[in-house]
Amino acid sequence: MQAPAVGGVQAPRGNGRTIRLPQGASLTDFAEKIGANPASLVAIMMHLGKMVTATQSVDPDDLQALGLELDFDIQVVSPEDEDRALLESFDIEYGEDEGGEENLQSRPPVVTVMGHVDHGKTKLLDAIRNANVMGGEAGGITQHIGAYQVETEVDGEERKITFIDTPGHEAFSAMRARGADTTDLVVLVVAADDGVKPQTTEAIDHATAAGVPIVVAVNKIDVEGADPNRVRAQLTEYGLVAEEFGGDTQFVDVSARQGLNIDGLLEAIILTADASLDLRANPDMPAQGSAIEAHLDKGRGAVASVVVQRGTLRVGDSIVCGVAHGRVRAMLDENGNNVEEAFPSRPVAVLGLAAVPGAGDNFLVVEDDRVARQIADKRVARKRNAELLKSRKSSSLEELFKDLERGERDELLLILKGDVSGSVEALEDSLLKIDVGEEVNLRIIRRGVGAITQNDVNLAMASDGAVIIGFNVRPERNAQELADREGVDIRYYSIIYQAIEEVEAALKGMLKPEFEEAQLGTAEVRELFKVPRIGNVAGSMVTSGIIQRNAKARLVRDGVVVADNLTVSSLRRFKDDATEVREGFECGIGVGYNDIKIGDVVECFEMREKPRA
Repeated sequence: MQAPAVGGVQAPRGNGRTIRLPQGASLTDFAEKIGANPASLVAIMMHLGKMVTATQSVDPDDLQALGLELDFDIQVVSPEDEDRALLESFDIEYGEDEGGEENLQSRPPVVTVMGHVDHGKTKLLDAIRNANVMGGEAGGITQHIGAYQVETEVDGEERKITFIDTPGHEAFSAMRARGADTTDLVVLVVAADDGVKPQTTEAIDHATAAGVPIVVAVNKIDVEGADPNRVRAQLTEYGLVAEEFGGDTQFVDVSARQGLNIDGLLEAIILTADASLDLRANPDMPAQGSAIEAHLDKGRGAVASVVVQRGTLRVGDSIVCGVAHGRVRAMLDENGNNVEEAFPSRPVAVLGLAAVPGAGDNFLVVEDDRVARQIADKRVARKRNAELLKSRKSSSLEELFKDLERGERDELLLILKGDVSGSVEALEDSLLKIDVGEEVNLRIIRRGVGAITQNDVNLAMASDGAVIIGFNVRPERNAQELADREGVDIRYYSIIYQAIEEVEAALKGMLKPEFEEAQLGTAEVRELFKVPRIGNVAGSMVTSGIIQRNAKARLVRDGVVVADNLTVSSLRRFKDDATEVREGFECGIGVGYNDIKIGDVVECFEMREKPRA
């Protein structure tokens, strides 16, 4: 039914009807739901003080304001609910095992190792690997998330444990948080000679938020000054009470460097998992799980490291992982060997996806490639709308007028490319936390995995000076030539903090300088002289500091400023012009102001640029 015009525009009324819209929905999407003309909704939004085009992603608050105007109850669906509804439309239930209790079988625990930087997390993982792999593997600073499975013997029975390896540097807190979300149990590494550190407490917070049990590995017990009992005492403050102190947390003393008591740690993991968790899954269903990491390999295409959570993943399965889809061409284990099928809790590298999924994306096996493509396409569209909404600047009429009055607010546009999606995500998370006030804005207009392409350079050109940041990647030859020709700035980094520091410096360089007043000196007016073409000149005694010609000045009478924004236009000592006159000397001062009286004080000052914090 047509209602009275809103702002002179006819529009249907909702009578309280509920309309569900996804995040990033446009006025065209809303118009289709209520049977209205999108142009009429654009006009109503202008009446409400918002400039929005028909196809532009609209902020949820603006959508709800529009709904209120037209008597509709607008509900903006969360991405999780929208994705759940999308899968339900294909009769897919994610996150639940099919069948009953009789279909569930025990599965290995999935373990994340966390800890403060330099506490030996990577060496401990290497020690665990070397205990299970012939010849071992090279250790080193962890930049990417990996996953692998090891075997140990507990009570005469062979048991498996899956380890997710997350980076230990504090800049990767977002990646560690994601690791805790996909894990069953956390091993917290604390150095016996160093004790609890900031990243230790951060790891405890992640594990506690995820609601997973913790096993504490007290490392470096062979180092001078090691005191494992001090670590136990410190961690009681965080609710981790050792069993020997009457608590329920297992503490294991280990030395990653010497490989001491690694078997004891693996046994503690199994015992804690058995006591605290019911780790069962149905292996006889289409596989579901999470992508731990993903990258673009020049020879093999998109490679995703996944952990199967339920079901069995097989070569040839049609798979959709986040916005990527494809058919599993091959699966590789942690040693690079081909695997035909992966059971619950098994980590494998999957080849065959058409695009690089995001780290932490859920994957699922569907009935055929067509369904996988449809799900992926809908997710791509939703993601694009959400990114447009996120990156779009405010466009209210008031903001537009303010921008016009003060000059457009400075903005730094970035395009992020990295070798793996986890690093790109962590870099983006760290960059967006840089705070330089409201004067300068940082906007990331694209992020992706793989080499810097011509498309990236073209986007930077079209975006009026966007900077491309390459993290452990280089440009393709044609892209480099185009960037050189068009003057596009490409920065290369292999250390995340170097990128953060340089971007922060660039943002601070875009800030308008701040000035503060610095007083130079004062002079008391003792006599008045009339000079042709100059006006009144104050015969004065400099009482403090110095008086400089061409400096800024103000006139103060009885403690009250009677004239501001003056300039010392003339300064003389007797009959000679002077550049400056110091304290204790007499001079004649002309400030281009005639209402000067004996006893007035001339304050001389200058504006100095204030260094920003």
